Amino acid sequence: MTSSARLYLSPPHMSGREQAYVTEAFETNWVAPVGPHLERFEREFAAKVQAPYAVAVASGTAALHLALRAVGVSAGDRVICSSFTFCASANPICYEHAQPVFLDSDRISWNMDPNLLHDELAESNQRNRLPKAIIAVDILGQSADLDAIRSEADRFEIPVIEDAAEALGASYRDKPVGASCPLSTFSFNGNKIITTSGGGMLCSFDQALADKIRFWSTQSKEPGPIYLHKELGFNYRLSNVLAGVGIGQLEVLDERVAKRRQIMAYYKERLGQLPGIGFMPRASFGQPNDWLSVITIDAAQFGASCDDIRLALETDNIESRRLWLPLHMQPLFAECEYRGGKVAESAFETGLCLPSGTAMTDHDLDRVCQRIEAVHASRSAT
Repeated sequence: MTSSARLYLSPPHMSGREQAYVTEAFETNWVAPVGPHLERFEREFAAKVQAPYAVAVASGTAALHLALRAVGVSAGDRVICSSFTFCASANPICYEHAQPVFLDSDRISWNMDPNLLHDELAESNQRNRLPKAIIAVDILGQSADLDAIRSEADRFEIPVIEDAAEALGASYRDKPVGASCPLSTFSFNGNKIITTSGGGMLCSFDQALADKIRFWSTQSKEPGPIYLHKELGFNYRLSNVLAGVGIGQLEVLDERVAKRRQIMAYYKERLGQLPGIGFMPRASFGQPNDWLSVITIDAAQFGASCDDIRLALETDNIESRRLWLPLHMQPLFAECEYRGGKVAESAFETGLCLPSGTAMTDHDLDRVCQRIEAVHASRSAT
């Protein structure tokens, strides 16, 4: 059994600045759900992604749920969603008792295929069953083709929600991710590029809508001296303490993105010469944040499968992870509509996420690559 320290896929990386903000929150007794750190975090985050308004909430999933309510999704509505994503992108659709409709990926970004969206909307219009909303996911830190998706949606006045949970710090057509859709959502889960341990953000270009979302996130309590509620609300607000962590993390976001890109460049240089090893596609319309470094494996050429490599890394106490099993293949969503071919399925079959944490050293990266190289060498020798 190996005695090497565990290398995790994408662990939290504290800058050292967060503690000062948390201490300040405790010293001033701003530990309740709202406070000056929360307001500052929202203001600075909105400026970072070039969206006028931001509402900090308990998770990226909560942000997406509130976004769906904001555009009027309700029971029985159809909502189009990328199939190649984590289940959190689609679960909030079900919270509202709406029906997910999954679309396959394009080959240039692994995100929602705008051509399939065109076909789905045309057919849905003919059947008088247009969706109430579209969730465009920026998978693995790379933006979807938002202009193409919004162009299709605008023909039928369907709102597009950008699920940018994994893509903070990435860009789309020279704009920060989050600046291209009226509503966008982000995650600060522990494995994301910055974290508040848990938490999320919803960004909007509409002040009235942002205010309404903030109202819903605090149990929809009406102003005044009594607890009066006219609408269903949720306990979704981020705490002032965790917002302090977010401020410290946001201050080093650019450094974290640069490091993730450096890690991806290292893997490409080191592993790119091995037969059968490829990498996640990079679309020309934006620059990903390389949240996770993803290799693709042609098992016949390389001599081993994704799982062979994953298990070999695990023997050296190195965590790696298969890509998302497409949602249309999940038992939970087995009865949902799906349009497309096998792009997402192929990505799942051939893709493997390698350790990408921003605290990794050159020694850590070398250790990962040595193990993968050893798998190829051992299989080639047999």
